[in-house]
Amino acid sequence: MRRAHARPRTLFSVLLLVVVSMLVYACSQVPTYDNPKPLVAVNQTYDYQKDIRPIFEAKCIACHGCYDSPCQLKLTSADGLDRGASPLPVYDGGRLEDMAPTRLGIDALTTADWRRKGFFSVLHGNVDGGALDARDTSVLYKMLEHGRQHALAPNSRIPDSVKMGMGRPLSCPTLEGFDDYADANPHGGMPFAAAGLTDKEFHTLETWIEEGAVTDAPDFNPSQAEQAAVQRWETFFNQSGNRHQLVSRYLFEHLFAAHLYFPDISGRHFYELIRSWTAPGEKILPVNTVRPNGDAGAPVYYRLRPITRSIVAKTHITYPLGDTRMKRYQSLFFDTDWQVKDMPGYDYADRANPFETFESIPAKSRYQFMLDDAEYFVRNFIRGPVCRGQIATDVIRDQFWTVFEDPDQEIYVNDADYRRKVSPLLGLPGQDSDLLALGPQWLDYKDKRNDYLKQRQAEYAKRRAGGATLDEIWDGDNWNRDALLTIFRHHDSASVRRGLHGQVPRTIWVMDYPLFERTYYELVVNFNVFGSVSHQAQTRLYFDLIRNGSEDNFLRFVPAESRQPIYDHWYQGLAKIKDAITYTGLDTETPTMLDYSSVENLGDERAIMRRFTELLSQRASRVMGPPDTLNRCMSDDDCDRSDLSPSQRRAEAILRPLARETGATLPAIKFLPEVTFLRVTDGDQRWIYTLVHNRMHENVAFMFAEESRLLPEEDTVSVMEGTLGTYPNFSFDVPLSDLDVFVSALERVESPETLHDLAARWGVRRTSPKFWDVIADFKAYVEETEPSQAGIFDVNRYENL
Repeated sequence: MRRAHARPRTLFSVLLLVVVSMLVYACSQVPTYDNPKPLVAVNQTYDYQKDIRPIFEAKCIACHGCYDSPCQLKLTSADGLDRGASPLPVYDGGRLEDMAPTRLGIDALTTADWRRKGFFSVLHGNVDGGALDARDTSVLYKMLEHGRQHALAPNSRIPDSVKMGMGRPLSCPTLEGFDDYADANPHGGMPFAAAGLTDKEFHTLETWIEEGAVTDAPDFNPSQAEQAAVQRWETFFNQSGNRHQLVSRYLFEHLFAAHLYFPDISGRHFYELIRSWTAPGEKILPVNTVRPNGDAGAPVYYRLRPITRSIVAKTHITYPLGDTRMKRYQSLFFDTDWQVKDMPGYDYADRANPFETFESIPAKSRYQFMLDDAEYFVRNFIRGPVCRGQIATDVIRDQFWTVFEDPDQEIYVNDADYRRKVSPLLGLPGQDSDLLALGPQWLDYKDKRNDYLKQRQAEYAKRRAGGATLDEIWDGDNWNRDALLTIFRHHDSASVRRGLHGQVPRTIWVMDYPLFERTYYELVVNFNVFGSVSHQAQTRLYFDLIRNGSEDNFLRFVPAESRQPIYDHWYQGLAKIKDAITYTGLDTETPTMLDYSSVENLGDERAIMRRFTELLSQRASRVMGPPDTLNRCMSDDDCDRSDLSPSQRRAEAILRPLARETGATLPAIKFLPEVTFLRVTDGDQRWIYTLVHNRMHENVAFMFAEESRLLPEEDTVSVMEGTLGTYPNFSFDVPLSDLDVFVSALERVESPETLHDLAARWGVRRTSPKFWDVIADFKAYVEETEPSQAGIFDVNRYENL
């Protein structure tokens, strides 16, 4: 009997198990908000890489390409699109504690991991309601549709009701809150406050989203030569032995932000050097410490990971790796006899003081390594990989030159006893993010820096009792143009270019190795964009000391009696108080060996600066590069460039007078944006220039209230050939036949309103039908002239003229 009844119960159990399994499976297939799985069309009309990515590159990545992407929505890769958006801002000057970092490709490797970190999908929302149309569940589509339905009038100014600029409050609507967002922001669709998509572009994206918005990784097929180069460099970076391991760590901490490439191999791809848990030949698993010198807690490997995302100009800081480079590393670091005493760790002290961490590596080798590519390192901390940094950039002036002490004479790298004595004073603040640490940390590091500076002044005065000589300034070994650099600040970003550009500046920086290395570690290696207000404040305050030290170094090269008057001009107003309580005193006793006999009045700051420029130009004549004929010529006859076509010579002759004016003589300068791109056309020819607004300050010694320290009557404009800066604030498109009329109209501008009139005629407004084409042409120009430097320009800061 039992045997007879066993079969039905067994069948029933099996059937029940099947039903339950089917229900579990069915439930697992229901799309959820956290991990949506929309219906996907079997046949895809459009391919993501071939059809969708180009649209993003043309009209979306210009705002969605870095940490400053609205709602952290990065569209430079399929991974960024799949990750989606987050309401948490990266930039928060009032953050009391560090936030968890959200670096794409590092801090989470799957979409599910990003959902757990609070990111929501912009492709597929909650479809529990049974919606059959994928467009109804896509925030991305709704944003694009909203922008299309509320398009702005062509070439019109943006209504005042539309809040623009980097400081505008951001809304990051989810699917559930989109209708409320749309009602409150009628012009809040995408592309934001700009010319919209073409019909074809919109239809392509609409169809792609409707069919499931399938994304895929790009094809990456490096040549055998490129694969061999990767293998060779990974082998180099992962050699055994303390010397090799310490050098590799040093190199990594200086190259982690670079876009690396192999100049000896055609078909260029870019790579990034990362720390991985896995050895060469295995799949890369990135180490995700907050800083590149953070303690991984276990052995790591240095790996080259290909960059397959779209390249954006603001983070595109290139560095070549080739056979010549490897030979140079061998010569600098391994052809000399030195040993590692003790391998350093990754604790607080090791992170805070790279001079002690890497003391075993010859200091002169470290300094020469940085000088070899000085523009790269300055670009890292001046332009930086963090995309936005007014707290840091407001410590520097709007236009100045940077030169370096000669490595054969610089005292720190050539005197071991002096180096041992001062290295403990060169630590950097900012590691402790506790708000309560801000005051004590700052005072401690400030005092150490000032103690160091006093010792430095005394040492230089003792060794060079006759004063500074011109050969103390590095001449690039008569071949390296990185010896002379010009830095332009554009409010919350900055640019660097080889050569001496613009008018003779108010200040010049002279950097030695301790200044160069400290600046790099303070602003790049140890800077945490996700850090607290304490961390950001300590970084900013110490950078103020670095600027002050660089300017002090320069004053050694001017007559002793001129130093205090020049310094007082740099630090006007309340800066006198800060000078008394924060900085060290000047050496106004030790003379200089430079010849200033041609200067009639040693109290004439401009005459002193011009004379130093003459002497510097003689010292570094072989690395000066082409003369800046747009900004530093007193007559057109001296500036006529024979290498230009007659049409371009005419264009430059028309533009050149602008660089001789100030805000007092040309009021338009005061109203110009920070960076204005200018395209001049003549038939099928076109030339690109940048008008850079240089704002004068009574001082740059304070973190806040910059507006109160501006001197607009002393503002100038630098006219630069090509594009300068990666965040154009506006652009003009002017036929050569109109250029003289354009300049004449600019000379009559006396208010923001009259500048708007100028923009209405020649400007390329955000709403202009040709806006995106002109922005693309600026990138095309860079591709033609400096192909390795080309990237998508950012228009988050593009103004409403």
